[in-house]
Amino acid sequence: MCASLALAVGCGGGSMGTGGGGGTPPSATIVVSSAKTGPFSVAMSTSFQPAEWDYQFFQNNPQASTITNLNNLGSNHIRLQGISQGVPQGSAGTTSTAWDFSVLDGITQPVLGVGDHSPEFQVAKGPPFLYVNNDSSNQFLDPTFKDGQFATYAQNLVRYYDTATGFTANGQTYVSPAYAQGETVTWWGIYNEPNINNMMNTDPGEYVLMYNALVPAMQTADQKIKFAAVELADYQNQVQAWIPTFVSGVTAQVDVLATHFYSTCDQTTDDTTIFDSVATRTNGNFNFVSDVQQIYSDLAANPALKNVPIWVTENNVNADYDAGNGMSACNPGQVFVDDLRGSSPFFAAWRPYVFSALGKAGVQALYHWDYGADPQFGEVNFNNGDLQLSYWVDYELGKIFPPTAGSQLLQYTSTDDGELETLPVINSDGSVVVMVANHTVNAPTDNNGPGVSRTVLVDVSALGTFSSGSLLMIDKNTEVTAGPTAAGVTPMSQYTLTLNGYSVAFLTLKP
Repeated sequence: MCASLALAVGCGGGSMGTGGGGGTPPSATIVVSSAKTGPFSVAMSTSFQPAEWDYQFFQNNPQASTITNLNNLGSNHIRLQGISQGVPQGSAGTTSTAWDFSVLDGITQPVLGVGDHSPEFQVAKGPPFLYVNNDSSNQFLDPTFKDGQFATYAQNLVRYYDTATGFTANGQTYVSPAYAQGETVTWWGIYNEPNINNMMNTDPGEYVLMYNALVPAMQTADQKIKFAAVELADYQNQVQAWIPTFVSGVTAQVDVLATHFYSTCDQTTDDTTIFDSVATRTNGNFNFVSDVQQIYSDLAANPALKNVPIWVTENNVNADYDAGNGMSACNPGQVFVDDLRGSSPFFAAWRPYVFSALGKAGVQALYHWDYGADPQFGEVNFNNGDLQLSYWVDYELGKIFPPTAGSQLLQYTSTDDGELETLPVINSDGSVVVMVANHTVNAPTDNNGPGVSRTVLVDVSALGTFSSGSLLMIDKNTEVTAGPTAAGVTPMSQYTLTLNGYSVAFLTLKP
């Protein structure tokens, strides 16, 4: 909307001035070159966790608008992570082998029919009877996976979702209802965060045995399926501890190497540290970008994996959650508090920064965790389906930078690469997008602070002439129900943008 855009002169009209005009002098200058530095392609997506606490999300919210909002998000390969009663075989604390898809399919069946109709189904857990004491919080009874029980379970999941005949167990045949409409699952993730879930002594070699056992069994049910490997809980030194072992030991098909990034697991972490986790953290060597670079380096050591892309299949500000008694899961003895930075204007600076930095490092997909949840995690409110600011940030990133655009990164210079993230691309149709995310922190102790307003001069004179343009901004003034609105701008050689605290601006120019 016009009120949320601050331009050099006027608002979205033909009288806009160049340079700083008569207003506040720019605090930074960005000069975009016509030189191309490589491809840029990041597919945006979202996630669901089918379980007894959320499987009625679609039934409990106005289904038409809920499905429409999810479909409009345009997510690529929506991720489905069934856990607890979302695991369709067995029952916790028992040796039962009975099947029941009602909890899992409460989420999965609607998701199969939206977006690109091609979700990623993560085999996140096995049935309870595979674990010590029939408890999926324990270790596997057979850490070698030679007994074939987990492989058979995964194989039956493929048969259920991807074949006309399904599978038969206990005298009953199970076939996904969506199969009749041609909705199947092509992408399969093999386990969730094995470095913190169920591996004996957190042994990466055990995961390699699991992966090499499950993938061939699943392929016998459907040769067309593809696989996302590892899905690592990525934090300090976990890449170094896990990826080389996987790369050297895997023999089964790998189509994607997946990892998960959160900036913190503690709501008291300050804004500066959260932003620094993306690319500049000084606490050891860990940051999102450095770990992506390390993973690509490790993959290159195996000729069969050198062209495997990285997907970030979970991403949000804070990974902490209520352990069930009002206490923090990550910080025992500390009361859990929602980290509102997952849906506040802070997110409008943080997620675009992550998107840009990871895309420049070669990541090809970025997944929000997760779609229907609380203000810490959700793109929409789980209780009523209302949209949150994070929805619009992800929506615009996916629409403005579609992975099908054939985008190339443009070289640029900036007088402030420390507090402003710049992403300039040129698409195959000649259009140009310059994104500027303002993650300038107001005070060292800020936690979900206001940020600092910045006036930025963007010089696109090297790119030639354009016939039309638009500017869209997401900040504290964005109307969450309707979402942000782009304003038309007159093509010029320079634009002065005012970013109102934590925010992101998208300047689009068309030939």
